[in-house]
Amino acid sequence: MSQTLHRRAAVRRSSIKVEPLTCTLGAELSGVHLGDASRDDELAAEIKELLLQYKVLFLRDQDITRAEHVAFASRLGPLEDHPVLGSDPDHPGLVRIYKDLDSKPEHYENALHCDATWRECPPMGAVLRCVETPEVGGDTLWVDMAEAYRRLPEHIKTQIEGLHARHSIEATFGAAMPVEQRHQLKARYPDPEHPVVRTHPETGEKVLFVNSFTTHFVDYHTPENVRCGQDYAPGAGNLLTYLISQAAIPEYQVRWRWQPNSVAIWDNRATQHYAVQDYWPAVRKMERAGIVGDRPC
Repeated sequence: MSQTLHRRAAVRRSSIKVEPLTCTLGAELSGVHLGDASRDDELAAEIKELLLQYKVLFLRDQDITRAEHVAFASRLGPLEDHPVLGSDPDHPGLVRIYKDLDSKPEHYENALHCDATWRECPPMGAVLRCVETPEVGGDTLWVDMAEAYRRLPEHIKTQIEGLHARHSIEATFGAAMPVEQRHQLKARYPDPEHPVVRTHPETGEKVLFVNSFTTHFVDYHTPENVRCGQDYAPGAGNLLTYLISQAAIPEYQVRWRWQPNSVAIWDNRATQHYAVQDYWPAVRKMERAGIVGDRPC
């Protein structure tokens, strides 16, 4: 790297102010604009480094266009569409999540979840911008699932080492669909099998990787775990419920209050999130670019 580029990098590092929001995850960035980062590989790479460190980044006053939103997210990786929510017709990969008085009641956001683990390769992450938000309410929480794994009792870590589980779009998004449509959805996205503990491909951290899309373990029923047949269902079900419940522990969470043009960028491989639906009859409009990920291992 030339001396000029070294100086430019040093200026950027000093110009981005980083304020950690909790002891485990989350940082608010200031002194940076994502419109600039959408056109600058070096600046986008610096933000990516901060994302790996803090797992979720927050920015205020990001008055960017949809094209800039998509361009910045694309610097983190290829974008993907959502099979149920769809994409903006002019900006593939940008999903509009608009809630108003005419919206149908649904409960896909207000559950702790890791995005699209019903894919063989769940998203790497996402960039979410607030277009319109209530004066009060509509916050989003994120959870550090690496911290959730680290603080598990050692005997639980031993029990779940090497364990795998199924994740389902049919049992979640498909549950309210007519039977034929639900079966078509599952045919497009057969329930994948993921490790219960995945290794983050860039940081090497171990991450507890079960959430509200997870339906059951696939390799629990072994002589070590099951003394007789009736042990199978309660033993596996109780363990899965216990593991999923770890995301609800406040010490692993950060909560973000939205304002118009606020942005959150999160690492979907290491976090879960929960969109709080406490704001009816107010309007909440969000736009999200999801980034293609890798196969968990």
